[in-house]
Amino acid sequence: MISKYQVCTRCVMDTTDPEITFDENGVCNHCHYFDREVKPRWFPNEEGKRRLEGIVDRIKEENRNKQYDCIIGLSGGVDSSYLALKVHELGLRPLVVHVDGGWNSELAVHNIKVLLDYCGWDLVTVVIDWEEMRDLQIAYLKSGVSNQDVPQDHAFFASLYKYAVKNHIRYVLSGGNIATEAIFPRSWHYPAMDSRNLKAIHKKYGHKPLKTFPTISFWQYYFYFPFVKKMHAIRPLNYMPYSRKKAIEELEEIGWRNYGRKHGESVFTKFFQNYYLPKRYGYDKRRPHLSSMILSGEITREEAIRELDKPLYEENELQEDRRFIEKKLGLTEDEFTKLLEAPLRQATDFASYRNLYVFMKKAQRFAEKHVGKKLAKYS
Repeated sequence: MISKYQVCTRCVMDTTDPEITFDENGVCNHCHYFDREVKPRWFPNEEGKRRLEGIVDRIKEENRNKQYDCIIGLSGGVDSSYLALKVHELGLRPLVVHVDGGWNSELAVHNIKVLLDYCGWDLVTVVIDWEEMRDLQIAYLKSGVSNQDVPQDHAFFASLYKYAVKNHIRYVLSGGNIATEAIFPRSWHYPAMDSRNLKAIHKKYGHKPLKTFPTISFWQYYFYFPFVKKMHAIRPLNYMPYSRKKAIEELEEIGWRNYGRKHGESVFTKFFQNYYLPKRYGYDKRRPHLSSMILSGEITREEAIRELDKPLYEENELQEDRRFIEKKLGLTEDEFTKLLEAPLRQATDFASYRNLYVFMKKAQRFAEKHVGKKLAKYS
């Protein structure tokens, strides 16, 4: 058990992660994991370019007679927007899917339109029934679990994969990347893809049946899609020198506008990450994000520390977002305050696939290594 506060001497992860450990030099386990497990799978160089070209050639060849050769989800955020830009430059023909969970900022809508106009693509928009989303979102607030973004995240992935299967698409391209997301404390969140957990929380605290809310089962996500449908999840940004700053500069050249903070495309996600987590759990999501950027060489540790000295929220912005969320959820200020003061609980206090999840993640990592080798021989 951690007895005193400590910050890593290499990155900026600290003891707000209860599972963090440090070596004799004060370097944390996240840094060692990055060096040992993550860095060997990261190719921001000529080798990455060669590998990506091989993967793209394979995707094009396999799907030359189809309308779409891959699928991408577009939120309007930096990562998914930059991915779209690169996919366009690579000459791929994606089915573009956007999931509207009711929390889009006006800027997100603008940025999605800018990208679609620039790339000349059509868009499939999945609009989640708001009454169901609202009921589920309130149920999660009542539950007091740390990952309040599960309703949005689960709906996004469930919709994306179901559209992929419907259109016989085997390649799912993601904007997830090592450069900005290499570090992610497992103790801070519970996986969004556990449909048993989602349904258990909703059964306990929800009121409206989830008749149309898209869900994806554990077996679909970890077995059916990758092994039966032979679908591949690929992160192209890991095969290029991805810099968030430079990505924003490139995007702004086509009229895309910066949110000013990570995940600013969703009003609820912004509030959740910059108020709910720090206030309720003491988790500052900037730490793993900035630590990832330190390890990827985009910023220095000193720059990260200066960034952490800035306020998570300007007071007027916080109040504006809070009022918007209260109104959107149909809650009074007192009702919302009570939800924000609900007893804290762990996701595993509810029925879940936790044990199976741990097993399947190990199997997934094993499979990814072999898939990587398989794709590499085409490069």
